Amino acid sequence: MYEYTDFDEAFVRERVAEFRGQVERRLDGSLTEDEFKPLRLMNGLYLQLHAYMLRIAVPYGTLNGRQMRQFAYIADRWDRGYGHFTTRQNIQFNWPKLQDVPDMLEALADVQMHAMQTSGNCIRNVTADHFSGAATDEIADPRPTAELLRQWSTDHPEFTWLGRKFKIAVTGSEHDRAVIKAHDIGLRLVQDDDGNPGYEVLVGGGLGRTPMLGKVVREFLPKEHLLPYVEAILQVYNLIGRRDNKYKARIKILVHETGIDEIRRLVESTFQENLARFNGVNQEVFDRIEASFAAPEFEPVYDVTPAVDAGLRSWIDTNVADHREPHYAIVTISLKGIGETPGDATSDQMRIMAALAEEFAHDELRISHEQNVILPHVPRRHLAEIYRRLKDAGLATANIGLVSDIIACPGMDYCALATARSIPVAQKISETFADIDRQRDIGPLKIKISGCINACGHHHVGHIGILGLDRAGVENYQITLGGDGTETASIGERAGPGFAYDEIVPAVERLIEAYLDHRSEDTETFLEVYRRMGPAPFKAALYPEAEARSNAA
Repeated sequence: MYEYTDFDEAFVRERVAEFRGQVERRLDGSLTEDEFKPLRLMNGLYLQLHAYMLRIAVPYGTLNGRQMRQFAYIADRWDRGYGHFTTRQNIQFNWPKLQDVPDMLEALADVQMHAMQTSGNCIRNVTADHFSGAATDEIADPRPTAELLRQWSTDHPEFTWLGRKFKIAVTGSEHDRAVIKAHDIGLRLVQDDDGNPGYEVLVGGGLGRTPMLGKVVREFLPKEHLLPYVEAILQVYNLIGRRDNKYKARIKILVHETGIDEIRRLVESTFQENLARFNGVNQEVFDRIEASFAAPEFEPVYDVTPAVDAGLRSWIDTNVADHREPHYAIVTISLKGIGETPGDATSDQMRIMAALAEEFAHDELRISHEQNVILPHVPRRHLAEIYRRLKDAGLATANIGLVSDIIACPGMDYCALATARSIPVAQKISETFADIDRQRDIGPLKIKISGCINACGHHHVGHIGILGLDRAGVENYQITLGGDGTETASIGERAGPGFAYDEIVPAVERLIEAYLDHRSEDTETFLEVYRRMGPAPFKAALYPEAEARSNAA
């Protein structure tokens, strides 16, 4: 993991002190809320429906046991004993008091963490594959790249006040676990024909009001040219991107309106101008960063005893993935207990996850964009003990990738922007499909729920996406089908008219029954059936009355 330098430490402490002064001026009335708003947003502090919310950056989803324990301490000391892990690999605390936020930031600084650039029109927390450094299909660990971008982008004077927020994701694997095609910039580590390392660069992806997939702007960018090229993309966007309409101020709209060929020409021209200014210093910094991401000292190879307990076997089958070291495993801890709030963890659960990382997993944890927690380096001989402890903590739900492993934004229970509830819908779906044998029979299925058009729940790239909207004061839920956030990414298609709150879960049930009726074999997934047959059988299941009228005619 990356360790702060003296500069990093001083920089973060100075920001905390600065914000403490700003909070004091807000509390004594020297600053109005309008004056305070841009200052608090620069430090990750939102004003939600019921209280302030502090969003903390977990850089590229990586943290250690001490940092997870500090989250637990913050939850108990200044919040309500829990935190919410988000689709940007961050954690949110939903109930802090304004006067306590500087102390919360000070506590974060004690463990080399902060909340900068988790909000505002800037480059947000850079995200990465949550299996980084462990995956069997990885070309190279993407976290050094993400850390380089984090250092370069933090308080970048040119990009602190962009037209809109800007998101970057990095993957080092052929299988995309970072949803790079749905980001403003997506980077995939690749090699050229001679084995030289570099990046495939995508630009112009994003969800929200106008969902679009990123387009390839460079098929191969040499590794040493990353910063001047990414800076060129930001410069072109910052200079000619729209600022007359916030809904059209994202780079995806610029790419759509200008065309990828013209964007490529402008970026390449700017890139050439940038090259001289960097003079290789970025590669020197990268080399120092990369050294801090060396693999842990893995245990020697040993024989692995097969699991015999049925519960353990089921958990291993769903929540454990292969590691690049065959006698190791990658463990995903589900934060999607049946009937629970997706992404929430109590302070006690955080401490348990921290202890498991420290005792059994080389003191590393990852937060996934799917709102789960990963132990990336686990000797397989420890799986049974880890499962036992997780089970005692209510964290052993064996549902990763299944129908109850639902992504959901906070929705109208917390968010001031939301137009409908997300959490109760997710809870009701998971309760409906609580039986693990039924879930396993259904197979891989990604349901993603957003409580407003901003799409924080990634509904556009869900196999089944659910979007909650307000229709004349009544919650109405639209369904999209066929979305995909992997290397075969696609934007889901709207199925038809929306459903009332009490109709949406039965509608999902009908969709899944239609899938089971039409799959050609037990291993054919929901997405495969949808791509083979198209939307017609699913629409017929969703809207049986319309189907009956059509048949009668």
